[in-house]
Amino acid sequence: MLLLFDLFVNNLTYRVGVQVSAPEQHIEWSQYAYCQYVTTTEYLCNSIMIFESLQRLGSKASRILLYPKEWAQDSNTEEGRLLLKARDELGVVLKAIEVQHFDGEKTWADSFTKLLAFNQTEYKRVLSLDSDATVLQSMDELFLVPSAPVAMPRAYWIEDKPTLSSQLVLVEPSTFEMNRVLEAFQHRSPSDYDMEIVNDLYGKDCIIIPHRRYDLLTGEFRNRDHHLYLGSKEEIWDPEVAYNEAKFLHFSDWPFPKPWIKASREQVEEVVPKCHRMTNGTEDCRDREKWLFVYQEFRERRERVCGIDFV
Repeated sequence: MLLLFDLFVNNLTYRVGVQVSAPEQHIEWSQYAYCQYVTTTEYLCNSIMIFESLQRLGSKASRILLYPKEWAQDSNTEEGRLLLKARDELGVVLKAIEVQHFDGEKTWADSFTKLLAFNQTEYKRVLSLDSDATVLQSMDELFLVPSAPVAMPRAYWIEDKPTLSSQLVLVEPSTFEMNRVLEAFQHRSPSDYDMEIVNDLYGKDCIIIPHRRYDLLTGEFRNRDHHLYLGSKEEIWDPEVAYNEAKFLHFSDWPFPKPWIKASREQVEEVVPKCHRMTNGTEDCRDREKWLFVYQEFRERRERVCGIDFV
């Protein structure tokens, strides 16, 4: 299989063809890893769900979880129970870290912990995924794109300037790059988080991963105009095709709550995609049905993977 990637260097974009069907025996999958980071119990469950999906879908790369060192690996707490599940049932490498706190702001801790993917130098490449998402297909082929410190998809929903999305970040860990990230974090502005930092550092020198397939937002099913996602105004949007080709689906319907937070009927009715009438007079509700499905599927899978306490 041949995938095309954009190489974004000095404001110029180049198309890069990537052969991803290398013989299996030539790939040392232990040198590549999916990375999850957690600072709260709720997001720990999300990360376990990500790892469960990767295992079920046949991903061959390693899996690592960065978690607060205060959490014990025992069955006496919810955190400990899920950590043991990750280690024993899903083959996850557990890494206890000291969560950094900046200016007393919890969000800073989350952003910084996410960027610790750059510090996992025992791996050639690490793919960091946001956990408020669903993995629909294995993404092992991304580990085989041409060498670059960072590869990211574009935040296709932002029109005013080219911006990279930090929901999915492929990094080549190194002490040099980790020090760059640390320096940027120490000199950040109050409005800068992980997305702003990686854009400042790598926005003009990275590989662009196609957002189609690799960074679909649930909010796309609520849009009437899909040209930003499709890449053209001529292609006709088909929610079934978009869902079936997607590999990573990110829950993004602000101000609608994330799927592990129960929404009221009024909240659902306010944001649920509208049906629209086709030229033949029939009503098309496929966007609505798919949007409701992905939220319901997440909730059901959350109970199955993490237990009834997480419903």
